Amino acid sequence: MSATLRFDNIGKVFPGVRALDGVSFEVNVGQVHGLMGENGAGKSTLLKVLGGEYQPDSGRVMMDGNEVHFPNAAASIAAGIAVIHQELQYVPDLTVAENLMLGRLPNTLGWVKKQDAKRYVRERLAAMGVDLDPNAKLRRLSIAQRQMVEICKALMRNARVIALDEPTSSLSHRETEVLFKLVRDLRADNRAMIYISHRMDEIYQLCDACTIFRDGRKVASHPTLEGVKRETIVAEMVGREISDIYNYRPRELGPVRFEVRNVEGHGLTGPASFDVRSGEIVGFFGLVGAGRSELMHLVYGAEKKKGGHLMLDGKPITVKSAGEAIRNGIVLCPEDRKEEGIVAIASVAENINISCRRHYLRAGLFLDRKKEAETADRFIQLLKIKTPSRRQKIRFLSGGNQQKAILSRWLAEPELKVVILDEPTRGIDVGAKHEIYHVIYQLAERGCAVVIVSSELPEVLGVSDRIVVMRQGCISGELPRSQASEHAVLSLALPESSTPQAAAQAA
Repeated sequence: MSATLRFDNIGKVFPGVRALDGVSFEVNVGQVHGLMGENGAGKSTLLKVLGGEYQPDSGRVMMDGNEVHFPNAAASIAAGIAVIHQELQYVPDLTVAENLMLGRLPNTLGWVKKQDAKRYVRERLAAMGVDLDPNAKLRRLSIAQRQMVEICKALMRNARVIALDEPTSSLSHRETEVLFKLVRDLRADNRAMIYISHRMDEIYQLCDACTIFRDGRKVASHPTLEGVKRETIVAEMVGREISDIYNYRPRELGPVRFEVRNVEGHGLTGPASFDVRSGEIVGFFGLVGAGRSELMHLVYGAEKKKGGHLMLDGKPITVKSAGEAIRNGIVLCPEDRKEEGIVAIASVAENINISCRRHYLRAGLFLDRKKEAETADRFIQLLKIKTPSRRQKIRFLSGGNQQKAILSRWLAEPELKVVILDEPTRGIDVGAKHEIYHVIYQLAERGCAVVIVSSELPEVLGVSDRIVVMRQGCISGELPRSQASEHAVLSLALPESSTPQAAAQAA
């Protein structure tokens, strides 16, 4: 029996970079085929070829033994292919039902039959075990809920081939379990599936086979994962061994640098207080809806506080906007890099320099373009950002390299004092994570107060000197590194009537 899907010697070149170089592998019916590789290795580019967004410069895409051509996304969809991209594709001001039925809304003589659409969507969501309100506008949903809408949109097309690019990067544990059940059901229904993830556990739980990419090439294929060690896959991905991804580095801590006292506002159920010492890394953990990101937005001035005050180096400061925070040396890398982090139409250099640009004005009027270029090139090299040049539009970079550019933006600030990182490694490969943790330790070693917000408990435990836990909109406790364990942290994260096992399922 021929493979349902085969990539035969696929090549794709962009100006200054070979994104895919002679890639060949096949995906059979009733199989989940994992793709792994560092950010920028070519995985997402391959899915865009499959989805009709890009045309291959060489090679063939084969389905059921026949060569197929997808000049656009509509042709790919018509051929029975559904691609769920890492960067979400939705219309924020339309409802869940409208987004799920976009392009095929029931109508009579052009008049949309909204009630029929809502009824159909409600039935399909119930059948899939997904809890979403068909009437809710996407703009008002969390990132995790928007991610689930994108997944459901692809599944509702009854595609023969389904490709998922980092589908769980924003999902809670409960939503991830729903997704895993859907994937297993689709495999049992003889669909062919491609699954991209940087989370090794997911690959081993879901995938029947795995192909490894590095620098646009296929470097290894495993027809089965039985007996394949995780260390082997990591080494194939990054070209070197990484024994301890977190590589925690203890350091001398200075006096309290940043104090948050009795802050109140949107997303919190009570006043929140915490402090961070100079050179300290404080991790924030909590279940979905615990209020972690909301607290950081209040501290940063991105949301208006209803009460409370901030202290920096023992002195009170006023932060009513992001601009005031930056001028005080406080910066935030947001959870949603697409919506709140990058300027998609601008270059890598412009994205790196967008904040520190005010320091490069001559006579207060003219930009020093030479200094901007030097800054961009320095951080592209320092953080190993994969881009053909500083002039490349940042939207063409992989998610991990976009994240590195946002980090570079704040590292370029000359008077950095407090760094808040909200989900700094979401959707990022193991090699890039290792590099980002190294940068975090460097920030702490130069005296910055560092706050890391993460939904990945191993990450919080791996890099933090102290862990603050939030529960239902308020801080429920904190633990020094020496006392922090999964059980102890989850016990603080749970509603009091729950158990740590239930917390793990809700996270």
